[in-house]
Parts: sequence; structure tokens; C-alpha cells
Amino acid sequence: MRAWLAAGLLLALGAAPARAAEPLETRAESGPVSARVRVSPAEPVIGDPIRLELEVVAEPDVEILMPEFGEALDRFAIVAFAPSEEVDESGSTIARQRYTLQPSRSGPQSIPPLLVEFVDRREGRAPAPEGEDAYELLTERLALEVSAVLPPDAPLEPRPALGALGPREKPGGPVWPWLLAGALVVVAAAPFAARALLAAGARRRRRSAYEVARGELDALLYGPRPDASAMDLFFVRLSSIVRRYLEDRFALRSPELTTEEFLEQLSGSPELVRSHQALLRDFLQRADLVKFAHYVPDAAAVEESIQAAHRFLEETREVARA
Repeated sequence: MRAWLAAGLLLALGAAPARAAEPLETRAESGPVSARVRVSPAEPVIGDPIRLELEVVAEPDVEILMPEFGEALDRFAIVAFAPSEEVDESGSTIARQRYTLQPSRSGPQSIPPLLVEFVDRREGRAPAPEGEDAYELLTERLALEVSAVLPPDAPLEPRPALGALGPREKPGGPVWPWLLAGALVVVAAAPFAARALLAAGARRRRRSAYEVARGELDALLYGPRPDASAMDLFFVRLSSIVRRYLEDRFALRSPELTTEEFLEQLSGSPELVRSHQALLRDFLQRADLVKFAHYVPDAAAVEESIQAAHRFLEETREVARA
């Protein structure tokens, strides 16, 4: 009886499922800022979603500049993206970016290094290295292996499921009338299909641009409103969100243009009505005053700029018609 019990116990232990591999993780630190990158599962199979989380913790009075959406991750398809930011009881800022990725192929893959920038606004500290806008913190590369669905030793020789196939039967009658009719149908439907594809692509771009901008804006506004010392950085990030949205949504090459050049290009866009052009003109000119003229707006002016960004995103989300 004891022998049977021992054998049953060994069989049960042998049949227990293997413990899932621990998530991949790497950490980096630079002065008052630390970063952690976490990837799971560590051993994905092609088709499995890969969850990537970047968490950055900064001491009080240190501003974090997280990587832009999808930066360095173009080798993966991005299924979902969720940024967030909070301030803990000690005053430290905790910023997170969560991605759901889809690998395009099996085999060796890697999560590339992610660049985090920060500005040190603590008393007596240099905000950034001399000649630079911000300090930089670069995480390490994380290597992972994406397994194929079939094991390496699976037989790949095709075999008929129901035995050998019989001789191929020749269809009766000439084929060319059917080919001609099919060609005529394709030619007639081609303009409509092309128009439908262009419209679908435009709608996808609009949705993607809005969702990215909305996520970045929500992350920026998650914490408290900026004080006078952080006002310029806040308006840099706020105006950058709107400019990137304009580039993605309306195909306007705004980042490399000055505000005046951009506004001049904006006036010729047929997709933006006059009220939206005026709204953007006031918004961007106020942001330039803060960034370059050291203008410090009061709380009411800050809220007015925030509401202008909100209003522009919402009102232009579905304005264009492809």
C-alpha cells in the first residue's frame, strides 16, 4: 500500500504544470530618477500579446519627460497604450507607460533601450547638463525568444487526409468569357474600392491620432497644476501634444516650423474651419509667451489653455470627411 501511495505521489508531481517563467525586468538609475522595464510573458509564443511596462520614479521637484508614444518600438505592432502619472505621499512623481505589443515573427526578439529625460528643479541643482535641455536616462535592452506554434521537430511533409487525389477533371466549355467578365467587374469596381480603402485609412489615422493625443493629455493633467517654476515645461509638453496631433491628424509638418510659419500653413488647410484656426492661434501664441518670454500665466489662464486643447481635440475628432 505504501509503495502504491508513493508511486501515485510521484506521478502527481510529474504531471503538475511547469511554473511560468518570471517576467523579464531591468532597472536603471541616474541621480534622482530610477526606471524599471518589465516584460511578460518571458517566453511568449507567436500570437501571444506581450505586456511592456515602463515605470519611472523621480524625487520631488524633478520633472520627468517620458518617451513619446511608440518610440523605439516600431518592430512590434502596438495593440494598446495606457500612460499614467501620480505623486506619492513623499512628493515623488511616478510615471508609467503600459504597452500591449504583438510580435510580427518568431525567433530572437528584443525590447530596445528606452530613453527617459528629466529636468532637476531642486534648489541648488543644475536643471540640465551645460548646453543641454535635460538629463538622460537610458534603460538596457531586454532580449526574449518568441516561440513558433509548431515545435522544431514537427514533421512538415504534407500528406493527403483522405488518401491520394484522383485525376483532375477538365471543366466543360471555354473559360475566356468568364475571365473577360471577371476583368470587367474588377475594372468597374476598382475606383470604388480605392476610395473605400483611402477613406478607411483616413478614419484609422484620425482615431489613432486622437487616442494618442488624448492619452498624453490625460497623463499630463493627472497630477497637480504646475507652479511658476514648472510653468514653462508644462506649456512645452501641452503645446507639443497639440502639435503632434495636428501632424498625425491633418498631415501638417508642424514640429520643424516656427509658430508663425505653422500658423501661415494652417490658414491654408481646407479641413480646419476659421474658429479652429483662431483657437489654435491664441493657444500657440500664449504657449510661446510662456516658453520664450518668461510669461507666468495665472491659474485662470492655465485652465483656459487646457480647455482650449481639450476643445480642439474633441471638435476636430470627426470633423473631416474622407
